Amino acid sequence: MNRWLGSLQFLTVLPVRRVTASPGESAIYFSLIGALLGASSGAIFQLAVAGLSRPLGALVALGWLIAITGGLHEDGLADVADAVRAGRTRERIMQILKDSRIGTYGALALILSVSMRWQALVQSDLNPITGMAAAVALSRATLVALAGIAPGTGSGLGQDFARACTPMTVGVSVCFAIAISLSVDLRYAAAMVIADMLIVLMARAYFIKHLGGVNGDCLGAACQVVETANMVILAWHPYT
Repeated sequence: MNRWLGSLQFLTVLPVRRVTASPGESAIYFSLIGALLGASSGAIFQLAVAGLSRPLGALVALGWLIAITGGLHEDGLADVADAVRAGRTRERIMQILKDSRIGTYGALALILSVSMRWQALVQSDLNPITGMAAAVALSRATLVALAGIAPGTGSGLGQDFARACTPMTVGVSVCFAIAISLSVDLRYAAAMVIADMLIVLMARAYFIKHLGGVNGDCLGAACQVVETANMVILAWHPYT
């Protein structure tokens, strides 16, 4: 129970008024919490479009997802977009990652991420509840997977989290997410899993090359990219 509540506390803004397990210990349940978050967003979309247009309903659903997660991974995406630039030293990149301000590249990354997810939800013909559950569950599982296969760097929560993501934790979290993804069409599930694996491997190589490993911002950015990619895949119309 402590691990479940710990994952809820870390991935959402919901108040958990008791001592819980650390994020690393709770990571085994990240994909399940992600599925609940995605399903709730999909349900809100279905309710909203009953009285609103699809574009506005999708924006309401996406706003809910961002609000309930506290924009945690959006923050990581913005920080990484601002920091990681060709020619910068590791020390300079780490310095920018610690800066709470958002620059031009960070703002553009957020605009692209929100716009792509918004339009993907509008365009998807799949059941939004199962589709969003799969997309968000896989994104949270890949966060755990990246932490498990890449060394931590710097100091703070990200490094501790990476150290705590054991092969068993990664394996269970990923298996949960893949099982959840099978609730959508098998073609879409397979496309999401393959795309997510490639994103994780590329992110690992990139962050190790430029930073020597991953920190919390790196994990959040990768999670956000995966979520966006998954939602774009769900909007794919292969036979139209």
